[in-house]
Amino acid sequence: MPAKTELRIGGKAVPVSNLDKILYPAVGFTKAQVIDYYIRIAPVLLPHLKDRPLTLKRYPEGVEAEYFYEKECPSHRPPWVATAAIASERNQGHINYCLANDLPTLVWTANLADLELHTSLSLYHDMERPTMVVFDLDPGAPAAILECAQVARWLRALFDGLDLESFIKTSGSKGLQVYVPLNTPVTYDVTKRFARTVAELLERRHPQNVVSSMKKSARTGKVLIDWSQNDLHKTTVCVYSLRAKAYPSVSAPVHWEEVETTIRRRRPQLLDLDHTQVLARAARDGDLFAPVLSLRQRLPALTGAR
Repeated sequence: MPAKTELRIGGKAVPVSNLDKILYPAVGFTKAQVIDYYIRIAPVLLPHLKDRPLTLKRYPEGVEAEYFYEKECPSHRPPWVATAAIASERNQGHINYCLANDLPTLVWTANLADLELHTSLSLYHDMERPTMVVFDLDPGAPAAILECAQVARWLRALFDGLDLESFIKTSGSKGLQVYVPLNTPVTYDVTKRFARTVAELLERRHPQNVVSSMKKSARTGKVLIDWSQNDLHKTTVCVYSLRAKAYPSVSAPVHWEEVETTIRRRRPQLLDLDHTQVLARAARDGDLFAPVLSLRQRLPALTGAR
C-alpha cells in the first residue's frame, strides 16, 4: 500500500498516510481501521462534535508509545478544515482550535492518529455557556466499574427527584460518565457549583462509596464524582470516541436498563464496549445520546442540600 494517498470524501481530497501502521499492537488494529471506524460511526458522532472546539490527543506511534495533546489546530491543515479562535489567558492571546464539523475533517484528524476526541462542553460561538453538566465517575482501586454503576444509579435517582433527565455513557476506560443536558442559558459558575453540590451530597449520603475530593489519597476503594470537569478550560472525551487502551474501546452511550442489569448480574463486561460492538449498537439503536444535544432543562438551586 502506498505510504501516502488520498481519499475522496464529500468532494474533498483527504490526505492519508501509513494506513498499515499498527496503532493498537495488542490486537493488530491499524490506522486504516481507525479511519474506517470513524467513517462508519460518523452519522451519530458528528452532531456531537459540531461547533465544539476540539483538542486532539495524538498517538503517532500507537497506544503503547508517547502521545501528546494538541489544542492549536495544526498549521499544515487543509484549507477546508474549519477553526475557531478561542481566547486563552495562558497564551495571552487565542488558540485556533479545529472544528470537526464534517466527515473529511474527521478523517483528516484520524489520519493524524488522533485516536481520542476531546471536546468542550460549550459551542465555540458562546464559550461562556455550557450546554450540559457532566459527572465523571472515576473509581479508585479496588473499586471498579461495578461501583461506578451503583453511584450512577444514585445520581440518576437524585436527578429524577429534581425532574432532570440524565444520560449515561461509558468512559471507554475505567469508569462511567453521567450527563445532564441543559441547552438553556447558564454559566460555568452555576454548573460547576451545581455539580460540586451534587457530588458532596452523594458523599454525605454514601461516605463509604463516594468521594468528592480531588486528592488521590482519598479515592482508595471509592468512586470519585469528578465535578471539576465543568469548567471553561477543560474538555471531556466525546461520545463515540475511541480510547487509547490495549484494544479499541469506545466511550459509548448505554441504556440505563443496561446499568441496572450490570449491577444485578455483577457483569462489568456489559459496560466494556469496543468499536465493533458500538458500530452494531448504533446501527440497531441509533444515537442514544441525541437528546443531550437538544433537550432543554434548567438547573434547580441546590445550595445547602442534604
